[in-house]
Amino acid sequence: MALAPSSIEWALAVVFLPLAGALLCFLAPRRAAALGLTIAALTAASTLGLTLEVVVAGTQRTVLGGWGAPLGIVWLADGLSVTLMAMTAAVGVAVSVYAAAYFRDEHTERAFFWPLWLLLWTALNALFLSADLFNLYVTLELMGFAAASLTALGGSAAAVSGAIRYLLVSVLGSLFYLLGVALIYHACGTVDIALVAACIGDAPRPAVQAAVGVMFAGLMLKTALFPFHFWLPPAHGSAPAPVSAVLSALVVKASFYLLLRLWIDVLGGGGRWLAELLGLLGAAAVIWGSVLALRQERLKLLIAYSTVAQIGYFFMAFPLALAGDSAAWTGALYLALAHGLAKAAMFLTAGNLMRFGGHDRIAELDRAVHRLPLTLTAFTLAGVSIMGLPPSGGFIGKWLMLEAAFRQERFGLAVVMLLGGALAAAYVFKVVGHAFTPAVRSRRERKIPAAMEWSALLLAVVAILLGLTLPMIWPLLQIGGPAAALSAAGAATGAVA
Repeated sequence: MALAPSSIEWALAVVFLPLAGALLCFLAPRRAAALGLTIAALTAASTLGLTLEVVVAGTQRTVLGGWGAPLGIVWLADGLSVTLMAMTAAVGVAVSVYAAAYFRDEHTERAFFWPLWLLLWTALNALFLSADLFNLYVTLELMGFAAASLTALGGSAAAVSGAIRYLLVSVLGSLFYLLGVALIYHACGTVDIALVAACIGDAPRPAVQAAVGVMFAGLMLKTALFPFHFWLPPAHGSAPAPVSAVLSALVVKASFYLLLRLWIDVLGGGGRWLAELLGLLGAAAVIWGSVLALRQERLKLLIAYSTVAQIGYFFMAFPLALAGDSAAWTGALYLALAHGLAKAAMFLTAGNLMRFGGHDRIAELDRAVHRLPLTLTAFTLAGVSIMGLPPSGGFIGKWLMLEAAFRQERFGLAVVMLLGGALAAAYVFKVVGHAFTPAVRSRRERKIPAAMEWSALLLAVVAILLGLTLPMIWPLLQIGGPAAALSAAGAATGAVA
C-alpha cells in the first residue's frame, strides 16, 4: 500500500513543482498554457496537502540536504505561512485560468508569461517557507526580477517605464535588506532567524538596531507603504490584467510578510517608536491612497491607488499589537487574505472591461453592467470586501482591528479605519454608477471568454465567503504564527507589570 506524502515532500513540491513548470514552459512555449494550468493545479494541491499537515501536526520543519542551521537551509511551515500560501494558490489558479484565455491570441506574451509567472510563484512559496535571512534575500530578488519582467509584458512605453521603475525600486529595496543581513551576520555570526533572535536577546546592540532599521526601510519600499508608494500605480496600472492581479494580490504581501516576521521573530514584537511610526504611515496611506483613488479617471489606476490605501491597514496593526492584542494581528492578516482575493478579482474585471471596450476610462463604461453582468458582479462583490461590509473577509478583518482600537482607546486609528471604509465606498460606487450610465462616445466591443469572467467572479465570491470561515482560519493562524507569539508576549508583559 502506498504511503501518503510527508510534510517534507509537500514542502518540496510547493517550491519545485512551479520551478520545474517554469523550465518546461520556457522549453515548450507552444504548450505553455496547458503545462502552466497543469502545474498550477498540482501546486495548489500540494499547498493543500502541506496545510493539512500543519493543521494536524503543527509547525513543520524541513531540513534540506540533511544540514541543519546554521550551515544548512531550513524551511518552516506554520499557520501564517501556509495560510498565505493557500491564498497564493487560490489566486494563482484563478489567474492561470484567466491568463490562458487572456493570452490565447498573444503568442509572444504567452511564451514569456508562463515561465515568469511560475518562477514568481516559486519565489513566493520559497519566501513563505524560508527560515534564514539570506535565503529570504534570494527569494526577494527572484520575486523582484520576475515581477518586473512580467510588468513589461504589455510592451507599451508606459509598461516598460513602469517595469524599469519597478525593477530599480526592487533592487534598491533588496540592497537595503542585504546590507542589514550583512550587519546582522557580522554581529551574530549567523543568518538563521531563530539563532539571530537568541543572539539579540532583550537588548539589541546598536549594530543590530541599525541593521533592522535598514532592512525595514528596504521592505517598506518594496511593500509600497506611504510615502514609498510612487512606483506602484504606474507599474500596476500599465501591466497586463493577470500580471496586475498577481502584483497587487501577492507580491506586496510577500514583503509585508517578511517585515512582519522580522518584527515578531527577531525583535520579539517590541520597539514602540518603530510600531508607532509604522502605524502613522499606515494611517496616512489609508487616507492618501483613498483620496487619489477617488480622483482617478482610469479604472486600473483607481484599483492601484486603492492598493496603496489597503496596504495602510496592515501597518496600522503594529501599534495595536504592542499591548499583546492578538485580535489586531488576526484582523490585519484576515485583511491581507481578503485584500489578495478581492484585489485580484478587481484587476481581472478591469482586464475584462479593457478587452471588451478597448479602454478603461471610468466615465465611458457605457452601461457595462448590461453587457458584462458577471464582470460587474465580480467587481461589486470585491468592492464589498474592500469597503469592509458584512459578511465579507474585509469586514471581519476591519471589525477585529476596530475592536482592538476601541479596547485600547486608540480612537484616532479607529476614525481612520472608518473614514477609509467610507472613501472606499465612494470610489467603488463611482465605478458601479458609471457602469449603469450611457457613454457619450460609441466604442468597439469585443467578446470576452467565459473563463475570464468566471475567474474574476469566483475570486470575488471567495473574498465574501472568507468572512464565514473565521472559526477555521483563526486556529490555523495561532499555529506558531505571530498571533500566538504576540499573545505570549502580551501575557508576559502583563505578568511583569
